[in-house]
Amino acid sequence: MIHQNLPHVEGVIESISRDRSQYLIFIGLAVGMFVFVGVLHLSNDGLFQRFLGTANPLTVFLFATVLGIVLLFILPSQQWFAVHEKTNLKMYLYSISLAALFGIIMILVDTRIIFSADMNILFPKSLLFYPAMAFLVEILFHVLPLAVLLFIIGSILKGAKFEIVFWICVLIVASLEPTYQMMDMVSSNRFQIWAIAFVWIHIFLINLFELLIFKRQGFVSMYTFRLVYYMFWHIVWGNARLDLLF
Repeated sequence: MIHQNLPHVEGVIESISRDRSQYLIFIGLAVGMFVFVGVLHLSNDGLFQRFLGTANPLTVFLFATVLGIVLLFILPSQQWFAVHEKTNLKMYLYSISLAALFGIIMILVDTRIIFSADMNILFPKSLLFYPAMAFLVEILFHVLPLAVLLFIIGSILKGAKFEIVFWICVLIVASLEPTYQMMDMVSSNRFQIWAIAFVWIHIFLINLFELLIFKRQGFVSMYTFRLVYYMFWHIVWGNARLDLLF
């Protein structure tokens, strides 16, 4: 009987150990982003104001980190999403290549739409700002609404197949960020309808792929995807566009 139970006990111990290492990765990432925010906040109090309003960015990021730890503990228990999963190199390269492609497409479109000159945080502060904002966006636009929707829709559709709940949640969550961006573009009253529609579809697809990556490879891979996209679109192009377009 003891020998029969050993595999189960070893599996539980292995699971606990794996989860602990996942949370250490997340906490390490969060600490790094908190340091980035602290450095930027001390150097320029108004840097985050456009995105966070009057809220203290250190408080916001601390709250997001605690929220992320709690929710990333809950989500895996719902057959869904991990902090970090090992993945093969080919899949990882496909993922970051896709993120780079999205960034390049947006750069090409910018030469036609021409967004405002002050839309980006410029180098060298961009090297700290965008990794930190990517971390915040993933928690507030993906992890939090996923957890809420899983609870609500799972309660409404009791007994439904997990795949149905999965796709309902993913499609709703993937539409949050592009809708937010679309409202901002509409309120500015300076963009044509085709440009607004393209940006919505483009950002929706980015979010959709991110959520599928979250499902297969975990939070860290999803974060890496957005970071690569930001590197092309906001960091590199963010500086180059000022000389090329203005």
